[in-house]
Amino acid sequence: MTSILVIYTGGTIGMKQNPETGALQPFNFEQIKEEMPALKKFGFTINTISFDPLIDSSDVQPDFWVKLCYTIAENYERYNGFVILHGTDTMAYTASALSFMLENLEKPVILTGSQLPIGAIRTDGVSNMVSAIEIAATRYKGHPCVPEVCIFFENKLLRGNRTTKDSAELFRAFRSGNHPALAEAGTHIRFNHNSICYPQQWGQTLCLHTNLDTNVGILKIFPGINPELMKNMLSHSELRAVILETYGSGNAPTTSWFLEILKTASDRGLILINVTPCPTGSVDMEKYANSLALKNVGVISGYDMTTEAAVCKLFLFLGQQKDNEIVKSLWQKNIRGEMTIN
Repeated sequence: MTSILVIYTGGTIGMKQNPETGALQPFNFEQIKEEMPALKKFGFTINTISFDPLIDSSDVQPDFWVKLCYTIAENYERYNGFVILHGTDTMAYTASALSFMLENLEKPVILTGSQLPIGAIRTDGVSNMVSAIEIAATRYKGHPCVPEVCIFFENKLLRGNRTTKDSAELFRAFRSGNHPALAEAGTHIRFNHNSICYPQQWGQTLCLHTNLDTNVGILKIFPGINPELMKNMLSHSELRAVILETYGSGNAPTTSWFLEILKTASDRGLILINVTPCPTGSVDMEKYANSLALKNVGVISGYDMTTEAAVCKLFLFLGQQKDNEIVKSLWQKNIRGEMTIN
């Protein structure tokens, strides 16, 4: 019989308003079926686990991802799919991290949440959670329909490591600019099977990667960036990799001091990854002279990856390898559908 495990970690979706104080506070998630009677209509088992303590997603750290991985692994054989209720602020980071940390995943792991608490009159939490559970339970050709880490929000199922938060207010809180939705929910849930990653061979053992190295920085390039601040950041002794958020398709200044700072850092062994802050499109380091100049001083393309996915992929590879040159070679591989390499 189909069974789904709902893991409540915290976030707006699990809040109710205290009738006396008016303040939002977590409710007892073991009573979720009383709060959401629609769950009783599913013809399969839905069990819940609540993290203790609950966590605001702004406080999420890698040890939280490790705890999630172990929770999934410990229950992997007992359930057909997993729905994680999570705050929206760092949901895209968590989805990206889990996609890399859970190797050989063959069951759905769907993150969802809401912009309004479950007890609010116009809450989006009910539809998000109900649809996420239904998708997690859906099978296709005898196997789970979406054996990936995903985010479901506002009627769209998105690949987790292709997703970024797009709005702090709209119900459409997330976007996936460089990869189509894996499913869309209307009167029916329609799956885009051509965009879903299916195992080449079913029946592999789930493998956890929980050793993460977080010595990674993010440097956003902007007009007027201070040379000394940039130099100080890139010369930090414990730093192993820096993600450069450049302009457009991967461009940046070509002033001599800027390129010299990058070259010095690269020659020292620092990994420099070039990503675009644009909602859609990819880094192309041979399209313009400015981006080619970055390539010539040792900067590596991040292709069309989100910043969130780039951070988490570096955490994984740096945790696995002490040699930065090996990490650079591994970086070019698309391992979880996180990027498009032409």
